[in-house]
Amino acid sequence: MNVRTQPSHIAGGLFFPVLVFVVFASPAIAAGWGLEDPLLTVPDVIKSGVTLPGDDGVTPCPVEKDFTTPLALDEAVDLALCNNPQIKSAWANIKVEAGALGEADAAYLPTVSGSFSRLKDRTSFPDNSNIPGSRIISNTVFGTFSWRLFDFGTRSANREAAQKLLAAALANHDATLQKSLSAVIEAYFDVYTTRAAFLAKTKSEEIANSTLISAKKRETRGASAQSDTLQASTALAKATLEKNRAQGAYQKALSVLVYSLGVPGNTQVSLPDTIDETSDHDDRDLSDWLEHAQKSHPAILAARAELEAAQKKVEATRADGLPTLDLTGNYYENGRPEQPLTATKTRESTVGLVISVPLFEGFSRTYKIRGAEAQAEEKEAGLADTEHQIMMEVVKAHADATSSLQNLQASQDLLRSAQDALSVSKRKYDKGAADILELLNTQAALADAEQERIRSLAEWRAARLKLLASAGLMGRYAVEKRP
Repeated sequence: MNVRTQPSHIAGGLFFPVLVFVVFASPAIAAGWGLEDPLLTVPDVIKSGVTLPGDDGVTPCPVEKDFTTPLALDEAVDLALCNNPQIKSAWANIKVEAGALGEADAAYLPTVSGSFSRLKDRTSFPDNSNIPGSRIISNTVFGTFSWRLFDFGTRSANREAAQKLLAAALANHDATLQKSLSAVIEAYFDVYTTRAAFLAKTKSEEIANSTLISAKKRETRGASAQSDTLQASTALAKATLEKNRAQGAYQKALSVLVYSLGVPGNTQVSLPDTIDETSDHDDRDLSDWLEHAQKSHPAILAARAELEAAQKKVEATRADGLPTLDLTGNYYENGRPEQPLTATKTRESTVGLVISVPLFEGFSRTYKIRGAEAQAEEKEAGLADTEHQIMMEVVKAHADATSSLQNLQASQDLLRSAQDALSVSKRKYDKGAADILELLNTQAALADAEQERIRSLAEWRAARLKLLASAGLMGRYAVEKRP
């Protein structure tokens, strides 16, 4: 239904002041002048920052680190959280989805636009001098107002979908934090493990070299055969080869750690010589870990929110093909757009209710709905896959933590036995009841036991923290404090 009022001072006097007030006197409506978030869609976490599970505050960024001193685990975590580009990307995506929610909210508000122009219209008749020309200079003003009063759920479904996508973005950011924490912790303790192996192989090479020297001396005195010397030489070559391989693995682990920290690739990183030997253990059953991950893991929460958003998109796509009701208004002064100027000043205003009824869209709506339903099915499969992966990670992490805790005690027993064996071998050697080879072997066994102890400690701490991260419970509170 359209109602047109003929040019009159009354119509212009009512509509134009309202238009001017809406456009110029209300900054919250007029494109949010002076307001960054006029519809309040930006979540509080953007201003306050993200707090990890169990923590009291946010990670302070940027982090300054003097790499001439050993890198503590909590320092490594802070560097990774501040420098990881995936975390920054997930953070920016929260702002993107907050903007999309603002657009969805804005669909409930009216839209106003206006234009002003000063035009000059000159007309002449070169072929007929008897007809006088004309020259008109006039100002034209145009304003339009539109407000959707009713639809069949399109705006509501779009708004709910935007809310779900914002929730998914927040959860994805938390999941990225957990993933980054898990990666840097694994890289940190991999350095300890590979360094322990490298030191053990270096010690084995030194012992093999001492054994070869001893064998050569015994061969020179005629106390042993040449075959003993050859065997000792072969053992030294093998020990050197194993040491070189262990050194390469150690350097590779250092490179991975540097990459995880997000610092320049040529940064020289060193770790403390010792590891905290506390063996505190969360004795919750595997079923408890799985239940918590199922309910609270951010990656699963994000996948669920994305599925719900896709389902709302299906509703919005269906509703978009139904009728709508809009309130419209227009104001024209001195003509409409694209019309020639007239010498007579005019004012015109229109007010109307417009019902739009889609009758036939060439079956495009059918395929749009099918596409939206297929996307919802894809998100549903993605949720199932995410749940499967998270559950599998929790099971593996729980098994690693249980096994590494058992290895922790076994490595302590091994170290104690190796220390006792060396003491016995020293006493026997001092009394002449054992040869140098037996003493060197027990020394090598002790070196292996010491490095195995360090390796077991690193594996235990890494497994314990990775279990927390896999269940979505990882925070800086669980990380060792710098001495």
